[in-house]
Amino acid sequence: MIFNIENVTVYFPYDYLYPEQYAYMRELKRALDSDGHCILEMPTGTGKTVTLLSFITSYQLARREVRKLIYCTRTVGELEKVLSELEVVVQYRDAQLEKAGKREQARGLLAVGLTTRRNLCLQPAVSKAESREEADSMCRALTASWVRESHSTAIDRFEKDRDIEDLPATLCRFYEGYRREGNDAILPPGIYTLEKMLQLGRERGWCPYYTVRHTMNFANVIVYNYQYLLDPKIAGLISRELSRECIVVFDEAHNIDNVCIDALSVTLRLDDLRRAQMNVIGLRNRIAELRRYDEKRLLEEYHRILRGVRRPEDVDAFTLEASPVIPEDVMQETIPGSIRRGEHFLVFLLRFISYLRQRMRASQVTQDTPRNFLHALVPAVQLNDAKPLRFCADRLASLLQTLEVSNVRDHTSLQKVAHFATLLGTYTHGFSVIMEPYDERAPHVPDPVLQLSCLDASIGMRPIFARFQSVILTSGTISPLDLYARILGFRPAVAHSLNISLHRESICPMVIARGSDQIAISSKYDSRSDPSVIRNYGALLIEIASIVP
Repeated sequence: MIFNIENVTVYFPYDYLYPEQYAYMRELKRALDSDGHCILEMPTGTGKTVTLLSFITSYQLARREVRKLIYCTRTVGELEKVLSELEVVVQYRDAQLEKAGKREQARGLLAVGLTTRRNLCLQPAVSKAESREEADSMCRALTASWVRESHSTAIDRFEKDRDIEDLPATLCRFYEGYRREGNDAILPPGIYTLEKMLQLGRERGWCPYYTVRHTMNFANVIVYNYQYLLDPKIAGLISRELSRECIVVFDEAHNIDNVCIDALSVTLRLDDLRRAQMNVIGLRNRIAELRRYDEKRLLEEYHRILRGVRRPEDVDAFTLEASPVIPEDVMQETIPGSIRRGEHFLVFLLRFISYLRQRMRASQVTQDTPRNFLHALVPAVQLNDAKPLRFCADRLASLLQTLEVSNVRDHTSLQKVAHFATLLGTYTHGFSVIMEPYDERAPHVPDPVLQLSCLDASIGMRPIFARFQSVILTSGTISPLDLYARILGFRPAVAHSLNISLHRESICPMVIARGSDQIAISSKYDSRSDPSVIRNYGALLIEIASIVP
């Protein structure tokens, strides 16, 4: 179906358009024309995804200044669904343009989906990793700059003397292929689902993950998880180059406030502090060892910090997490002198960890503001002010890079402590420090938890609204609209709730307590695996489906 909405020709790939879909497109156009943000609610099952994709890709065609569509989803399944729907939309559009002799008007649309390394890796060991952290760590062990440099040196030695026992370490051939060719390559237009990217990687010998990261710079549509835009630790690496002219869509945005809060909150357990302490001791030993045989590397880091460069230039190859702080809130200053040297920084971290362990000995639940917590913390860790705390995450990333630590997974606890310190030292409002000495379910078993909890979702969303000219929040259940706008701290240009159009009475609510065999059925969690409950729900579904048109 082809129709016009105020001088925008819309290519919709189906023969029938619901009234609410047409109204949805009109509201979208109002928001995009005003370069403003919007909240749109339309019931589940009314085709929000295809409506969004049809209109925005048509809008891109009509308005060449619109550069990219950034479509944010919650799960990998939703990501694949969006790319599949987009493929249908673009195939229909291209076919119609070709029929009308206007094929030259259509830009070759390029769309990619980005997910974790584990889902986009062709190395069997990495793709089978149990967690994202493990997969990332294994990838770094094959792709870090010093690993590749060491491999090159070992190859030269091996070529000169094949009798040596130390054979060169194995690198990732797909990453090496990407660095040789894919780093400068431009993919042909198309909709690249995850499976297509994996197949492309096999055929060309390129790493699919890094190929997608590179392709994002010139793709027309990018589909990825909320975290790649909302979590500063990830967005600082993945999304920092995106321009203001992008259209950003958050689908199923009814939980977006929780995503923002989780991204800016840190939870520490006693075991985390123990592991972090061991990490610090291990790093001190590595510094002492490095001073004996390569002190120049430590001096280079020190002078780089003096110049105000917080992180190494090739940190992208190492892909450490970025700072947990919103970029606009990062202090544009050099790292304080008290933590510039690696040894001094580690001594400071030991004091900080020791203080946190002391606070976790409390027997009662406590809640403090960051300001009050810092008031007690600063003298306890022998600081003049809280300034060094703000730089902990960047300083740790720099040190791990300098010490050439590949297995960052082993230092996850120390990174959490550094993120806790950085957020604590940066934000005095919108956060709370909560200490719980035990789990409510087992009040007699000590299990202390220290939380730096973000209480204001707008801290995470406000920079997104300021950075991009149009941000669209949409869901089937995002009412009340004005409440979400206040929670997220913005004023939408358009806020509209659309109802589903029903031509007849088609809703019949039922409360069912027993199945056909008179056995009680329930959706309680502890009853879900009961065979009789499963059997009765299945039989009920079949019976209802047999009479519903």
